[in-house]
Parts: sequence; structure tokens; C-alpha cells
Amino acid sequence: MNIVDPIREKECINAVKRILRESGSRNLLLFLLGINTGLRVSDLLRLRVKDVKNKDSLQIREKKTHKIKKFPISKEIQIFIDEYVERKALTRYLFKSKKTNKPITRIQAYRIIKDACDTIGIEHTGTHSLRKTFGYHLYKQTKDIALLQKVLNHSSQDITLRYIGVTQEIIDDKLKMFAL
Repeated sequence: MNIVDPIREKECINAVKRILRESGSRNLLLFLLGINTGLRVSDLLRLRVKDVKNKDSLQIREKKTHKIKKFPISKEIQIFIDEYVERKALTRYLFKSKKTNKPITRIQAYRIIKDACDTIGIEHTGTHSLRKTFGYHLYKQTKDIALLQKVLNHSSQDITLRYIGVTQEIIDDKLKMFAL
């Protein structure tokens, strides 16, 4: 298994959005929901139109932990979702394959994200980068590691910091200021 990183720079996130917008609304929505909810790709791909249509939050049972989680959806993303699902059947998968009535596969989701990131030169990315990006930016905005630990269902704050890749950043920042 390859280790992936969060997308740390907002300019890079916006560049990925532009690339995915060109490839279609489905792909852009996959990215937007991933970086704004922190859901694992296995949970994103199981979503159906009825799970998001006219809702201001997502409530799911996580596939990995079997825990029920609720995730608010921002107004901006809700507007995008409403446009995307407007004429779609409620039972349709949100990220439906173009070839079948099933959702896209994890491999296809990986290709979508990886290709977009590769196009702009972001390395060490994959579908899990969406969850890590969510975690990284939530931590950077709030500095609330306890909250993030709970949202990500991690057993310790140290695991959460390592997971989002800020442990080394924190060490580097502190050591830059250290002098005897």
C-alpha cells in the first residue's frame, strides 16, 4: 500500500477542482465531498441521490467502523449537489459508473483523483488524500486536535497528527525557532 499525503496548498486544491470540473460534475463532486466531509472513499461510493438530495447533512453508517456518523454539508456544496442530482432518480448511486448502474469502483475513483493531481504535479496522492486533506485543513483552521481525532475515529492525538502529516511540520517550525 502506498502512503498518500494531504493536499496542503489551497491553490493546488483549486487547480484540482478546475481539472475535475472539465472532466464532469460527478468527478468534481467526488472530490468536493471527500475534502469537505472526510469520508472514506468506500463510504462516498455507496452514497445514493436520496442520501444527499435536499439535505444539509449526510448521515451514514461507516463501512469500516460500523459507526453512525453525521457530517454537515456547506451551503456552497449543497447548491452544487442540488444541481447535480436535480433530474436523477433517488435510488441512483451518486457516483454512478458510465457503463453500469453501479457506482464507480475504488480503482476508478483512485484514477480520477490521481490523474487530476498528477496533471498539476502533486505527488503521493490517491483517494485517501481526500480524507487527509479534510483533516489537514480542519486542523489548520481550528487547531483542535481532539475534535479532529473524534471526527476521524482515531485512538490517539499522535495518530491523528501523523495521519494528516503535521507532526513533522510542527517539529520543523519549533526547531527553526530554537536556539541556545
